[in-house]
Amino acid sequence: MWDQPYLETCCRSALHRLCLSAQAGRPADVPDAPCLKRMAGMGLALQRDDGRFVISATGTTRHCSEILKRP
Repeated sequence: MWDQPYLETCCRSALHRLCLSAQAGRPADVPDAPCLKRMAGMGLALQRDDGRFVISATGTTRHCSEILKRP
């Protein structure tokens, strides 16, 4: 049974970009900022004190299962 909230295509893409950005993070003023904020609300991303978004441990797990299709 599927027990995770659905991610729109735009949010899946933003999650992948967030993973690629690693610790540099993504700025809050990029076009995918609404997705980053939505993912932060879901616990998949964290917003640092400098305003940049980074992937959380939960986001990394979700990225592996949904984007990379790895268990």
